[in-house]
Amino acid sequence: MIIIDTALKARAEAKNPVRVGMIGSGFMGRGIANQIINSVPGMDLVAVFSRQSESAKRAYLEAGIDAIETVTTVTDLEDAIANHKSAVTEDPFLLCKADNIDVLIEVTGTIEFGTHVVVEAINHGKHIILMNAELDGTIGPILKVHADRAGVVISNCDGDQPGVEMNLYRYVKSIGFTPLLCGNIKGLQDRYRNPTTQKSFAEQWKQAAYMVTSFADGTKISFEQAIVANATGMQVAQRGMLGYDFRGHVDEMTHLYDVEQLKELGGIVDYVVGAQPAAGVFIYATNDDPKHQHYLNYYKRGEGPLYSFYTPYHICHFEVPLSAARAVLFKDPVMAPLGRPRVDVIACAKTDLKAGETLDGIGYYMTYGQCENAEVVQTQNLLPMGLAEGCRLKRDLSKDQVLTYDDVELPADRMCDRLRSEQNAHFSLVKS
Repeated sequence: MIIIDTALKARAEAKNPVRVGMIGSGFMGRGIANQIINSVPGMDLVAVFSRQSESAKRAYLEAGIDAIETVTTVTDLEDAIANHKSAVTEDPFLLCKADNIDVLIEVTGTIEFGTHVVVEAINHGKHIILMNAELDGTIGPILKVHADRAGVVISNCDGDQPGVEMNLYRYVKSIGFTPLLCGNIKGLQDRYRNPTTQKSFAEQWKQAAYMVTSFADGTKISFEQAIVANATGMQVAQRGMLGYDFRGHVDEMTHLYDVEQLKELGGIVDYVVGAQPAAGVFIYATNDDPKHQHYLNYYKRGEGPLYSFYTPYHICHFEVPLSAARAVLFKDPVMAPLGRPRVDVIACAKTDLKAGETLDGIGYYMTYGQCENAEVVQTQNLLPMGLAEGCRLKRDLSKDQVLTYDDVELPADRMCDRLRSEQNAHFSLVKS
């Protein structure tokens, strides 16, 4: 999206920057803050929320900003922004309500908390950028319905793998190809990893152990590919995706897929372990025009029928501000659900579970997530991974058993559960 730099330059010259509020100030949040403050002319990070104001201040301090004001009311926040002061707060809803914030970046990775913030932001006419595939993959379709009614953009972000896939998908379509597979490249997949096994890795990279566990146990990539499916209309070929182990380049892997099956399914999302380029993404697409096929062979793209396109990296927080600019300046979401859910992420037992236990969260000890087609999830009454935390088990479950709603008691009065039910009803899905 090269046009964004020109548009942001014009906003900078007009002294009318895109005003961003950020919800969360963890590892990724601090990276986003540093990027906006030091590398994105025409955009200002005007406010940061964290449950502890010192954490929010840290995001500014590490980026070289030390003139920081702590605010506790909407009026104080709006005054701070008007006076070009950097604001921090322990109340996220101030950012949702402030008139002089254009867009929020939600970077908490939470479900219930994130739901409250996003709904409040929509109700106050704020564009929302989600660096939160977990929330998007659980109730993203109904949040998109609410955002459309309010006339605001809700979008996942550039930089992380789903956004990189979606940008590549749009490019491939724009040059006349039919994408049939959106792929994500992983270095490791072990569904039984937990915060204890991942502790040293997390410490090495100054991240939370539960977060890197969700990368290793497959839950994160499941949410990532689910939201790609929901934004493209694709499905999964089987529960958990195919997930081949392949040690060559993705250009050499097209023979593993049956083109007719891909067409029959309307395209699939998938992942591969060990392939090159490491940390990249890929699209496999067809082009049935013999003239184009001749040119493609000449251009060293092979003889088809699947043609490989890839981006060799994803650099997360560096590109997230571009997503905010796309929403505010062009009303262009990086990716958002097309309509009804296509793929869900379901909860599976990471170990033997006992009746009476309360399930812990994503990236912990008790569950991992796997992709499944949404129609199967609904007809089999399967428990979404994004709703599993806090559920109390009614019966014993064996390791790797898939959880259903019948296996658990939901926590009382959660907004995420209400919106999930609304999502089912809105899209005429089987009621869970």
